[in-house]
Amino acid sequence: MKTISLAVLGLLATTGFAFAADPSGTWRLDNGKITVKVRQCGGEICANIVGLKEPTYKDGKAKIDKYNKNPALRNRPLMGLAVLSNMKPSGDGTWAGNIYNADDGRTYNATMTMSGNTMKLKGCVAGIFCKTNTFKKVN
Repeated sequence: MKTISLAVLGLLATTGFAFAADPSGTWRLDNGKITVKVRQCGGEICANIVGLKEPTYKDGKAKIDKYNKNPALRNRPLMGLAVLSNMKPSGDGTWAGNIYNADDGRTYNATMTMSGNTMKLKGCVAGIFCKTNTFKKVN
């Protein structure tokens, strides 16, 4: 049994297959504006907002998804909102999927790369107009 397992691992190593590191945990945007909880969702990675630097408007009401393209979703709170979806491994420490931006109510194609306690999320429109945000692991 051990021989088969070692043989399979050897085959995977020689074919260039790499296991992606697990990004699960709590991550804060480098400017502190947002904190997300990243976790495994089936065979994919997903993330939800768990903290905001400014969680309320000036009137004290909780911030909502007011820019969502779907009017029926504009009253849902930002806290708990899903921001990463369909993120699937696409290489060593890299995932590809979708990111939702509550600042404009749009969903973008995204890639996520991890290196140690740093995670970079890159969202793109038409594959050419991109923005990258850097997150640091909180726990």
